[in-house]
Amino acid sequence: MARVSEDDVLEALRRVGDPARDGNVVDLGMITGLVVRDGNVAFSIEIEAARAPEMESLRRACEQVVAGLPGALSVTAVLTAERAAPPPQQQPQPPQQPGGQRAPRIGRHGSAGSQKMELPGIKAVVAVASGKGGVGKSTVTANLAVSLHRLGLKVGILDADIYGPSMPRMLGISGQPRSDGEKLETMRGHGVACMSIGFLVDPDQPTIWRGPMVMGALEQLLGDVNWGELDILLVDMPPGTGDAQLTMAQKVPLVGAIIVSTPQDIALIDARKGLNMFRQTNVPVMGIIENMSYYHCPSCGHRAEIFGHGGARATAAELGCDFLGEIPLHISLRETSDAGTPIAASDPASPQAEAFMAIAKEVKQRL
Repeated sequence: MARVSEDDVLEALRRVGDPARDGNVVDLGMITGLVVRDGNVAFSIEIEAARAPEMESLRRACEQVVAGLPGALSVTAVLTAERAAPPPQQQPQPPQQPGGQRAPRIGRHGSAGSQKMELPGIKAVVAVASGKGGVGKSTVTANLAVSLHRLGLKVGILDADIYGPSMPRMLGISGQPRSDGEKLETMRGHGVACMSIGFLVDPDQPTIWRGPMVMGALEQLLGDVNWGELDILLVDMPPGTGDAQLTMAQKVPLVGAIIVSTPQDIALIDARKGLNMFRQTNVPVMGIIENMSYYHCPSCGHRAEIFGHGGARATAAELGCDFLGEIPLHISLRETSDAGTPIAASDPASPQAEAFMAIAKEVKQRL
């Protein structure tokens, strides 16, 4: 089978001209972030923000000419625009809070008036988020998805961490997604449908994309994928509270968010930020999960609270949201995640898997 190269893609794109300017999209410098991996092609088209409504036809034309190349299995093109911030005197002031204090600004992508994406066939979309990295959010997402599947739900996962996609590894999925010419088909592992940028780019190469490119890619990983009928789609969010998180909170019809934290004070500080971001974008918070809650020695049975214990429960009570449960720190969680066999699937009778199942039942009840 012929292998498509970056030069092949660029040569094909030179057949697409910008209708408002004299030249093609390549020579005009509109193509950025080109990635070609095993027949899967992804790139961005930089445009002026004001022209966004009229440029969808150009985007589709770019996808079509590349899709016609021998060896091209899938093509994903996103429109991006660098938008200059208005001068300070033109920026609207945040609304007044009681007592005369100004409410904190969410960011330049204000939620007021933003239109939610339509996701037919998906009954509920739930974000799994953390204020900081390293708290085991993706491990929790994978095992929670498998546990919900065991409860009889049709479950999917969107791996929204563009810079560090881990869901292909955690679900033991390899290969590239098929395409029907318009939409990508999801990959499946342990009964869970999944889509990740990790299926489309070289795992050894860094994703060096600017914010608008990341946000465009996330919207297309949702909208240009055939998810089928799902009871719940879990979105494994990137850590933090930046543009990518705000885009998901404002553009995706989230029915709720789950916050994952560890018991340490530093993690809980960031968890509070993540929780408040969802509240300020009118996304209900389903509750907080405490991961690495305690260590239970498999040899002697001794329980050690290495990172402290109960901090997430106390934070949930302080902030007026539910505490969904606690997950112990155990070597089997690391081993099964690295092996692509989540413990909720590989050892469902273990105490660790039972902890995830208890949380899954809480989430199902809230749906």
